[in-house]
Amino acid sequence: MANTAPWVVVGLDNGGTSNNATVLDSSGRFLVDRMVETPSLVREGPEVALAQLVRAFEGVLELTGTPRSAVRAVGLDSPGPADANGVIASTGATNFGHPAWRGFDFRGALEARLGLPVVYLNDGNAAALYAHHAHFGAEAHERSSVAAVVGTGLGGGVVVHGRVVTGAAGMAGELGHVHIPLDGLLEEGQPAPTCNCGFTGDVESIASLTGIERNLLPYWLTRFPGHELADVEPLAKAARLLRGHAEHGDPLALKIFEQQAIAIGRLFTILGNVLDPDAYFVGGGVVEAAPRFRDWFLGKVREHTALRAEQRRIATVALVRDRDMAGARGVALAALAAVRGE
Repeated sequence: MANTAPWVVVGLDNGGTSNNATVLDSSGRFLVDRMVETPSLVREGPEVALAQLVRAFEGVLELTGTPRSAVRAVGLDSPGPADANGVIASTGATNFGHPAWRGFDFRGALEARLGLPVVYLNDGNAAALYAHHAHFGAEAHERSSVAAVVGTGLGGGVVVHGRVVTGAAGMAGELGHVHIPLDGLLEEGQPAPTCNCGFTGDVESIASLTGIERNLLPYWLTRFPGHELADVEPLAKAARLLRGHAEHGDPLALKIFEQQAIAIGRLFTILGNVLDPDAYFVGGGVVEAAPRFRDWFLGKVREHTALRAEQRRIATVALVRDRDMAGARGVALAALAAVRGE
């Protein structure tokens, strides 16, 4: 006889400082409506980090009153670089600096630790998947979308018919490393921006916190002599303070964020010609801001997304909803689809 008892999946969003967990029942209803965080301790290596994920898993089950026997699968997301199966890159990563992480099978190790099937997505893909389903609801499997998530880098994803496109090597949706035209984006004499990946003029070199620190802020401080951020050290701290200045209308900050919005608009223009999606989503710290600044930034992205008239009648440019919870919710949706065989 088929097992008809209620069942759930768990979503675990693994970050550089915290894990966030959620529970999704078989009908597609989330059982928690807020962040459920525990320290991730990823810098202490895989063994410590895995123990923390188990703690997050058990904690969210206790919070929701869900028996462990009801869990059919677990979704896991983490920052990259990692392949489609959740194996961390052999060179390591910003959040996975401990040598034991290099080439570590993160998904497989958590699956062995929990004794449950584990589905893996990178954090950008997970946020993109949640944004897609939250926006389209029952029509999610009939629609397509792209998402750009601005953080330390530029993450994101491509969703077609409700499913994340991962690609042959798991590298699809690395939108931050798409090259964009720089003519008309940079000021005369402004140096071409470089990315940590080695590229010059990709989206992440402009639209990311790293891009602000490495490329944009050093230039614009020369154009605004005496600006108070010039006295803030280190430069990384000044970069983190920039959004607060933009929220208060600071001209230097608005110049920088306008360049970021132009970069994302040009990315969406390219993707519009390649994929012609139903929606373009923007997420991350740059839009987790005061409504006036957030709306201004999104308006600039729309202004610089060059779509054909036919596309403009159909497509929308919108925010990633519930950004802090989007990763955990996205991988929970992926796990639910896997259990259903979708």
